[in-house]
Amino acid sequence: MKRRNFILALGSAVSVWSATGRAQRLSVPIIGFLSPRSPDDSAHLIAAFRRGLGETGLTEGQNVSVEYRWALGEYTKLPMLATELVRRQIDVLVAVGGEPAVLAAKAATSTVPIVAVFVGDPVESGLIASLNRPGGNVTGISGINGTLEAKRLGLLHELVQRATTLGLLLNPDFPAAARQLKDMQEAARSIDVQLQIFNARTDLEIDAAFETVARQHISGLVIAADTLFVTHRDRLVALATRHAMPAIYSLREFAVLGGLMSYGIDLKDLYRNVGLYAGRMLKGTRPADLPVMQPTKFEMVINVKTARQLDLTVPATLLAQADEVIE
Repeated sequence: MKRRNFILALGSAVSVWSATGRAQRLSVPIIGFLSPRSPDDSAHLIAAFRRGLGETGLTEGQNVSVEYRWALGEYTKLPMLATELVRRQIDVLVAVGGEPAVLAAKAATSTVPIVAVFVGDPVESGLIASLNRPGGNVTGISGINGTLEAKRLGLLHELVQRATTLGLLLNPDFPAAARQLKDMQEAARSIDVQLQIFNARTDLEIDAAFETVARQHISGLVIAADTLFVTHRDRLVALATRHAMPAIYSLREFAVLGGLMSYGIDLKDLYRNVGLYAGRMLKGTRPADLPVMQPTKFEMVINVKTARQLDLTVPATLLAQADEVIE
């Protein structure tokens, strides 16, 4: 072969190889991941999400790409972040952290499949048609943490014996807040306890709420399930410690930080299921054909060290129910 022809042939081969390489890179599916939390406090949850993807044969960075967007506790950023992800021509959109993220995702697209984490009732809120047959482009996992407030109130009442007045710290801007309040009021009446409501949306309002709780000599406080409070968990636990306030929280993360008690879903298992559903959608399953998955793992954690600091004796019945006891 003449030198000139060889160079032309080589150039053509390189061009074909480059085009093939680009096509392969472009063929890797993209998952958009929308969260109201921060990446720093979600590393263990992302690891669980990747495990779920792995169960469907997908590995981030190899045969699937993930674009992350974090609202850092500011719900107002979610619509912009969701729109930004959709413009990236993603194949599946994951919306975790409850209704604010789900609503933002649904507003951003009616065609991209959405894997959602619901806190309230997604049928009641109009996000899906039914749990078994969601319809449309949205399905996901029920986080039902927001419907467990009554259970938390009962556990706190059992721990703080002879309490006649308990409090609820609530974010009134959270979409499930009305349902949380209704459930708590009904539960308080059933155990003959006065319930005081304290609203908070910001650091200053959280600080002010704890000052009022202490001033009114509230016997104990339920911190409502809300991603806003999860992102402020260090502050909440520190304030409860400063004011010697017995409090129960929605997630294990609070108890690990020194919170007295938590009861809620196993969040890592939930995120694993999110990854599993995202992987199944990328394999071709339609959202309408995936029923909303119900959580099966719940965990109660008691921090006995904190209980001692509060001069509380944890009843043996509670210790027997606990999935984890922090000494």
